[in-house]
Amino acid sequence: MYKVLMASLMASVLLIAGCSNNAEQTWSDAYELEDITFPLDQEDISLKIMTSSSPLAPNDPNEKLIYKRLEEKTGVHIEWRNFTGEIFGERRNLAMATGEMPDAIKNAAFGDYELLKLAEDEAIIPLNDLIEEFMPNLKAVLEKAPQYEAMMTAPDGNIYAFPWIEELGEGKESIHSVDNFPWINVEWMDQLGLEMPTTTDELKEVLIAFRDNDPAGDGQTIPMSFIINDGGQDPGFLFGSFGLGDNWDRTVVTNDGEVKLTATDEGYIEAIKFMNELYEEKFLDIEAFEHEWPAYVAKGQEGRYGMYFTWDKGNITGMNDKYDLMPPLFGPDGHKNVTRTNGMGFDRSRMVITSANKNLELTAKWIDELYDPAQSVQNNWGTYGDDEQQNIFAWDEEEEMLRHLPLDGTAPVELREKTSVGGPLAILDSYYGTVTTKPDDAAWRLNLMKEVMVPHMKAENIYPRVFFDKEELDRLSKIEADLIPYVNRKRAEWITNGKIEAEWPEYLEELERLGLSEWLEIKQAGFDRQ
Repeated sequence: MYKVLMASLMASVLLIAGCSNNAEQTWSDAYELEDITFPLDQEDISLKIMTSSSPLAPNDPNEKLIYKRLEEKTGVHIEWRNFTGEIFGERRNLAMATGEMPDAIKNAAFGDYELLKLAEDEAIIPLNDLIEEFMPNLKAVLEKAPQYEAMMTAPDGNIYAFPWIEELGEGKESIHSVDNFPWINVEWMDQLGLEMPTTTDELKEVLIAFRDNDPAGDGQTIPMSFIINDGGQDPGFLFGSFGLGDNWDRTVVTNDGEVKLTATDEGYIEAIKFMNELYEEKFLDIEAFEHEWPAYVAKGQEGRYGMYFTWDKGNITGMNDKYDLMPPLFGPDGHKNVTRTNGMGFDRSRMVITSANKNLELTAKWIDELYDPAQSVQNNWGTYGDDEQQNIFAWDEEEEMLRHLPLDGTAPVELREKTSVGGPLAILDSYYGTVTTKPDDAAWRLNLMKEVMVPHMKAENIYPRVFFDKEELDRLSKIEADLIPYVNRKRAEWITNGKIEAEWPEYLEELERLGLSEWLEIKQAGFDRQ
């Protein structure tokens, strides 16, 4: 994988080498500014920053109201190099490989190995001193929530990237505890005189009724749909009725502190056999193993699903009463478990400062503005007072806080991607009720989590955001390049062909050959030192 990446980068380097002498300088001149306060008292001060944004957003980030206000507040103009989709990663890597680097990269999305390699090559700089000297907003966040400083810090003691932090609930009640909520068509159940299922057998009876009665009409009914091996859209929620369950990274921590791969648990066999029964009964969407997101959404909006999986039903079937959250089910032996994901509102690598940057104090202080509480809230979700499009917030002058407005049927993801800017920010639970209200959709989901899911979560631990060293990351990456695709491929195959019991011994042997024991050893060591 790394050889292919480097070959691609070197080809790009050679392609550009012939014209680099005429290329525009990609970093800002040294302004020699010290003891900076905002807004600046001199004009024509700018920083050159590369970023990524949604295809739904303006091509020029400076058209966003958030950035217009930030420029007015700071007096700093940002010259953006903005890219969408896969092209961002290519251009970001190319800039770092050629030395034609911007001052900083926002929404950087570097992996831990990449961060450590770039730091080793002195392409990005340590941030510890800048945070200490010039970033009071970020320091205040870390004083209130010191656990994040440990997550930010590399094994060598340095911080190389600014994080995104979004708290929405703590511990088991975190909004991230379960991604793939199961949404079931209660309108159809009412029409057919059915009750909410409480066991896996009762779920099968509901799906039989959906299949045989075709409530969507004209043979359009799909009793159950999903996108296999796709996080929030995966049917792995159902696996909790048979044992440890499953989650998107196939990793759980037992209450004894043991790290395990979900796909080696004995209960995994029974879960797959159950899914195969659903497949054989023709309950499952025939496209579930090859779905793309647009098709998945389209069928949901057409009202064809009896049951499906996703983070928020508003993005698939709308915020109406037709679908409700199905609670966890008792399995055939009376087992019921809600498997926690290892998700949390933390991304280690939202912004880096490159070694080409000649205005470190200016850059650090501008980035620190992004950690101002009210600024962070808007960066994450969107803003207020926009006369040209729907707003996420209204400004409450009396309370001096941002209040979320009703979405009025708009998909939350769509509106936020049009107006928010992402990047480094921090939203702590303590901000709710003082800096902002909770988003209605988040408050609703948190309540569902607390009432429906949390009582059945057996695991007291999740796997934390361990910052492994470069050697560990190298081994994990090489093992996972073969291990995880193999697990995912067999998972999909077994659901359709039902051969899991016959192939299980051979499967376990292959996992060992692919490095499972070493993977578990590294993962366990990382967990134990947290």
